[in-house]
Order: sequence, then structure tokens, then C-alpha cells
Amino acid sequence: MFRIPNDSAKFSACYSPAEDRDARRYAGSVPDLILLRHGQSEWNELNLFTGWTDVDLTPLGESEARSAGELLALEANLDLRVLHTSVLTRAIRTAEIALHAAGRSWLPVRRNWRLNERHYGDLTGKDKKETAEQFGAEQVKLWRRSYFVPPPSLPEGDPRSSLNDPRYRDVPDEFIPATECLKDVVARVTPYFADVIIEDLRSEAVRGGAVIVVAHGNSLRALRMVLQNIPEEEIAELEIPTGIPYRVTMDDGLNILEAGYLGDPAAAAAAAEAVARQAG
Repeated sequence: MFRIPNDSAKFSACYSPAEDRDARRYAGSVPDLILLRHGQSEWNELNLFTGWTDVDLTPLGESEARSAGELLALEANLDLRVLHTSVLTRAIRTAEIALHAAGRSWLPVRRNWRLNERHYGDLTGKDKKETAEQFGAEQVKLWRRSYFVPPPSLPEGDPRSSLNDPRYRDVPDEFIPATECLKDVVARVTPYFADVIIEDLRSEAVRGGAVIVVAHGNSLRALRMVLQNIPEEEIAELEIPTGIPYRVTMDDGLNILEAGYLGDPAAAAAAAEAVARQAG
């Protein structure tokens, strides 16, 4: 059974799950959960820290999304019923392309800022290689992967801030980050997982089917940390490949029975290794 980190209390304080879902009855059978990281984005290709900056997919990213959809279509006994995404274009378009390839473009959709990528603070928009040369590879690795240490914050009034972005007009200002560590991402993702995604997993409408979440490396890392009880000292080393669906089968108590990437295991391992080799 998953655990709820204490740090999530801040983000739960003014959170009303009713804003994100319709009232639904619980069922006894838990559907599968599919986790999918978006395909390559324009800033991935340029090797820039992206975070909450809204950029589109590259042609390669679109191809990765289609391949993910084809894997979903080939998976036996997988009946996708509802989609969750962040509010960032690269996740939204990955979901649209993948579900079109899987023949499920008509799925109901729930989008939420809590599934956004980690905010990279003042590193946002900077070249990863140049940043490593400036501050040292170890310092940049600490900013990127430490569970507790965030990058430097955006300066007040910085144009890269998301405070005036209309997609966050209903989010309290204190919840809009100026930087985040992975601990912060876990704290904001957990209430959405516990109150909305879990509600879908238990709903009568999704019974016998599957829930798919299309998001980002760090928000998916946070979800897996909570779902699979991965320790803080291990989660930073978990690599999430782009464009390869991860299927989780659970029992009625939300205990994991089986979990793994769809398709060729060697391809998933190679994709994860490619992510690990990136400069940031």
C-alpha cells in the first residue's frame, strides 16, 4: 500500500478534489495504471533546463508518442478509460498523439498543474552543459537529483515566473513555485494521486479498464515513489525513459502485483540509460 508523505499537507489544505472529478461510486476491482513520460521536447533537444516552461514536442518527440500509442494498442487486456495530464503542452500533445495511435482519442481528460514537471528555478532556460561548466558537474547533479536541495530560486519579478500564466489563474500564488527539489514535487503530486487518480482507479466507470497518466520525468518519479514506497535515498537514481508506457497492476488494496515497461525490456533499459547520460 502506498504512503502519503507528511509534506503533502501544505498542498492539501485548500484542495477540493470535487474541483477535479465528478462524484463516482467505488468499485471492488482496481484497474491498471499506465504512466507515460512525454516525448522529446524542443528544449530537451537544445539541452536546456525546462521545468514549467511550456514548449512543444520535436518531430522525434511526436514519433516517440506515436510509438507509445502503438505499444498501448498491442497490449493484451488493456482497456484505457480515462486520461490524466499536466497542463504543459509537451505532455498534452504526447497524450493526444499516443491515444490517437491507440484508438482512444475520445477518452475523458483531467488536467492538473500538480502533474507538472519539477520547477528548475533560476536554471530555467539555461544550457545544461554550460551550467555544469560554470558551477561544476557535482553541484549541478545535486540541484538536479537531490531529494532535498533545490536549484537557486527565480528572482522576484522574473519574466520566467508562472504567476501570471492564465493556466494557473485558479492556483493560490503561494503554490506557484520559484524553484523545487524532488521533495517539493512529491508534496504537490501526492494529494492529486490520493484524491483524484485513486478515485478513478476505484470508480465503477473505470472498473475492468485502465487509467493513464501522461506527465514528466520528476512528477512520474514522485508518483512511483509514493506508489511503490521507494526510499528517499533511492528515488533520485530512478530513470524514467521517454515515450515508453509503464504498466502497474494492483490488487484491491492497491498493492502492486506486477509492474513494468511495455514492449522490449532491452529498449526500455537503453532509453533509461540514455536519460541518465544527459547533462541535466
